[in-house]
Amino acid sequence: MEQGTRTKKTIFIGGLADEVDEAVLLETFGTFGDIIEIQLPPATTNPNQQTEQRHKGFGFVTFASTADAQDAIDNMDLNELRGKVLRVNLARPMKTPVQGLGNKAIWESEEWLKQYAKPLSQSGGAALRAQTRGGSADPDGEEGGDGDEAMES
Repeated sequence: MEQGTRTKKTIFIGGLADEVDEAVLLETFGTFGDIIEIQLPPATTNPNQQTEQRHKGFGFVTFASTADAQDAIDNMDLNELRGKVLRVNLARPMKTPVQGLGNKAIWESEEWLKQYAKPLSQSGGAALRAQTRGGSADPDGEEGGDGDEAMES
């Protein structure tokens, strides 16, 4: 199934109570149409904690048709289930970083640097750097001590 088609049939359900499981979601949302899949991302469990949460408080339900998904959104958004108000809307695909870059800045990639970065001597940065160094080192703004070395060449 295409990813674009699938996302329009998948709804996000937020604000789930701890005791809600797949069976409760199937019973509640099955009235709006045929359900293909139910996902409840598990919470990370800490062995030191006595109270164990079964899911992260949200889930996804994928319907057989986009119309069924829209019916579920229209009827269940801001309604109560097991004492908690639900937020129901179309699921959006996860934002994934550019392949191979992770969470780095684009200019940290070797490929980007090879394509777009110029050596300092070609970028005009060397001349600007020389002016900046000369200006801060010498109050007259001349590069090199008294200027006689430049004349002798």
